[in-house]
Amino acid sequence: MTEISPLTTTLEKESIYLGLDVRREVKRLAGLLTETAPGLLDNPHWLAAARDASCALPAALRTALRNFSADSGQAGALQIHGLPVGPLPPTPTRRESVERRATVPASALVLCAMALGEMVGFEGEKHGALVQNVVPVPGEERSQSNAGSVDLEMHTENAFHPHRPDFVALFCLRQDVHGEAGLRIASLRRAIGLLSAEQREILAEPRFRTDPPPSFNGSGTAAAHGVLSGAFEDPDAQVDFHATTPLDARAGRAMAALREALETIVDTVYFTPGDLAIVDNRVALHGRTPFSPRYDGQDRWLHRVFVHTDARRSRARRVGGGHVVS
Repeated sequence: MTEISPLTTTLEKESIYLGLDVRREVKRLAGLLTETAPGLLDNPHWLAAARDASCALPAALRTALRNFSADSGQAGALQIHGLPVGPLPPTPTRRESVERRATVPASALVLCAMALGEMVGFEGEKHGALVQNVVPVPGEERSQSNAGSVDLEMHTENAFHPHRPDFVALFCLRQDVHGEAGLRIASLRRAIGLLSAEQREILAEPRFRTDPPPSFNGSGTAAAHGVLSGAFEDPDAQVDFHATTPLDARAGRAMAALREALETIVDTVYFTPGDLAIVDNRVALHGRTPFSPRYDGQDRWLHRVFVHTDARRSRARRVGGGHVVS
């Protein structure tokens, strides 16, 4: 058996660095998955094999992922450095870009995601693909989406949806040439103490509305909701500063205070290839700094997956019990 090298952990940054033996073992497992029939990321038989393989991840990595799934800490995010990438084709430039075939980097990402819970896709987003490409698309530069390259507003992923992801995982295959693009992460756990009790009470009341994007064809709800929910001392977030509208003036002021608090504590992560960032979508928001794509095949390229810790709760919205939520 391959001896498992320990992880190097930097608690202040909630980062782990994979030792050489761990990197080799993850690459080996990912390679085996690329050879597992039918080699298609969305195929239930391949996903079952990937789930089994995730149980064979090196113990140190598997433990770190399990512990993060149980408690994402004050940062609400985890960075893992050193996952396999390998030779890459040119960065895709088409809209709705996804991964369907089991490559080494896509398989490595799936292995880590399966250690957190069950991967899900959304019918209205990139045709429900489980592994999506986050790449700049010509003509979409000003879009508030993963295809844009302007500043992306801080948001809860799919904030409008009743079954939004518990975790969002972003894996860097290629950083932008100029190193401009940064993943911005702001933990509600770090920001909540900057709000008054009155502001927190207002934010927890159904005085906000988040409309779904046109691509989702109304799947989700525009009913009034609270931006905060759950425990007063450790609430969950449901807000997209581009798409959430306060329904009265006091709600607007409270939402502005929340935005200011989040901006006070926001952290910006600049990827290198092989870096994985996992965001707890319940307690942390994320966005992106602007960058300048060149559309020359060397632009920024991330893989993205969504994870539910309790797949059962969305069963009524998953046809045939599959992985795609309507």
